[in-house]
Amino acid sequence: MKILIIHQFFPGQFRSLVYHLATNRLCQIVAIGQECQISIPLDKVIFKVYKPKNHSTTSLPLYLSRFDRAVQNGQAVTRVLEWLKSRGFKPDIALAHIGWGEALYFKDIFPKTPLLAYCEFYYHAQGADAGFDPASPITQDDALRIRTQNAPLLLSLTAMDYGISPTPWQRSLFPPEYQNKIEVLHEGVDTAKVTPDPQARLTLPDGRVVRPGQEIVTYAARNLEPYRGFPSFMRAAAEICRRRPRCLILVEGGDGVSYSPRLPRGQTYRERMLKEVPIDPERVIFLGHLPFSEHLRLLQVSAVHIYLTVPFVLSWSLLEAMAARNVVIASDTAPVRDVIEDGKNGLLVDFFSPRKIADRVDEVLDHPNHMAAVSGAAREHIRRHYEVKNSLARYQEIITKLVNQQSPFRQEG
Repeated sequence: MKILIIHQFFPGQFRSLVYHLATNRLCQIVAIGQECQISIPLDKVIFKVYKPKNHSTTSLPLYLSRFDRAVQNGQAVTRVLEWLKSRGFKPDIALAHIGWGEALYFKDIFPKTPLLAYCEFYYHAQGADAGFDPASPITQDDALRIRTQNAPLLLSLTAMDYGISPTPWQRSLFPPEYQNKIEVLHEGVDTAKVTPDPQARLTLPDGRVVRPGQEIVTYAARNLEPYRGFPSFMRAAAEICRRRPRCLILVEGGDGVSYSPRLPRGQTYRERMLKEVPIDPERVIFLGHLPFSEHLRLLQVSAVHIYLTVPFVLSWSLLEAMAARNVVIASDTAPVRDVIEDGKNGLLVDFFSPRKIADRVDEVLDHPNHMAAVSGAAREHIRRHYEVKNSLARYQEIITKLVNQQSPFRQEG
């Protein structure tokens, strides 16, 4: 089977699937992206870089700048597709993340090849990330721009044969007329690897070694930014330190920006919050980006893990923390509520209230016996609903049916 995968930051959400398919000697995998972020032998995956021409968008209306970038990405991918086609490559199926316009013209090159689309997020001016923070209300102009930036997504939706969305809430954001072609299927967590370990040890930058059983609060995000609740977390961290003199707070994440508004050159949200919130650097420790092995040890030594997000895409770190049997204090926002039931397999809290976050940390650390049931239920929930082996089996079933021109639709419930 010839499988084509299109993803700007390959493999992205297809990581586990790529490793799984690469073990099948009957599969030939060709990938197209701007970056390749895994190392797989070239006899397993052939990776081709696409490079958009990056025409200046300064003369374009703001509404059209994102659409123009999507078109440029689609054109660049098309050039690679045409090159592959000229050399005799014809995929049996294509998988593509549709968020950046890369699959816009796929059907113009391979009209009969089924396209399985990863449908991560559809933008809304109300009810999602935009305007969630009352301190940053959106204008009518913002609302119109947000509607316009869905244009490349709509074009891709009309071309897809079937879609995958990782959570029910994220699927619900897409236009109703397309939802019947989008299945909720998270890429999953390998619970054989992401597991609790009472013998885990994590060495901090200053040489201290921490282990399970200590009062350790953890927070993890790709980047420390408002979309992942970093300001609320930092204000809560100061209150937690004031209340609990033995507590250590370990913070994983970089100083870049993934989703939030960009700051002036040279500024970071971490530096901005450190100016606002005085903290003890011996007790609030910033670890930067961690390799996955250390990220896992961070979760394994954690007594309580804090996960905050505006209503946006769900982070893998939340599911990994639950699989590691952490007690997770998470924001009472979508799509977190798709995963956590308050008091059963985690604790939900007001995104904007540092005091309530600190209160829930006290609740966890002061009642370890009661919270053992919550952490156990968290891991069991991930095993039942987000196990990577089950996700891979369903992906394989969908791919096989699409290649055989059969409907992959599965009755929910």
